[in-house]
Amino acid sequence: MRPLIGITAGHRSITSAGADERAHVLYAAYTRKVREAGGLPVILTPVPQEDVPGLLDRIDGLVMTGGGDVDPNRYGGTTHPAVYGVDAERDSFELALADEAALRRLPMLAICRGMQVVNVARGGTLIEDIATHDPEALPHQVTGEAAYQGVQVVTVAEGSSTAAALGATTLRVNSVHHQAVRDLAPGFRITATTSDGMIEAYEPIDAAWPLLAVQWHPEWLTGDDSSHRLFATLVATAGRAMASGTAGALP
Repeated sequence: MRPLIGITAGHRSITSAGADERAHVLYAAYTRKVREAGGLPVILTPVPQEDVPGLLDRIDGLVMTGGGDVDPNRYGGTTHPAVYGVDAERDSFELALADEAALRRLPMLAICRGMQVVNVARGGTLIEDIATHDPEALPHQVTGEAAYQGVQVVTVAEGSSTAAALGATTLRVNSVHHQAVRDLAPGFRITATTSDGMIEAYEPIDAAWPLLAVQWHPEWLTGDDSSHRLFATLVATAGRAMASGTAGALP
């Protein structure tokens, strides 16, 4: 039996039958990567906070995906003009999801926005706009074909779980973000940075929680071994937890 991997979805307004509708959306690359790694993907849409524990009872691992910005009010920030795509319903759901996953030490891969959500949920803060914060920073928000290419070099801490998952301590990644982690939440350690000092990955100090958090988008790096390894590590860890009966269970 393959482990069931929950993947968070976003929202988008679409026109259907001449009327505007609010739709759940998810890039197919996420589900494809989970399947290629041997997992069974299931799309998670927002539920009330009281239903989050029951939801996590039913999955073996979790992918928290990219998307719009977390509301700065969630971490004591300021509403910068560059902030976009704030979704109160998604924020509430995913912050509760991250907290409950932390309590359960659920196998987890947090990508881009997902990495930022977990940091905020656990008490960290974000840089509202990198270019404003540091005009000398690298161009972190690329567009077009470059979003699917390794345009930045990331240095990964030797001996970290992140390095073990990636199979490398230096790699080229894509970069599609205008925000980044400012203050890392207690209980985490930085495991990857770019040359301008931006945090590109972190992991729990407590190795009992198999969380991998990366700022780039591995699901878009087709054919990249390190990207595949991130999803493979998640699925393998979730599979072991499922087999032992500990997946999604409170300690």
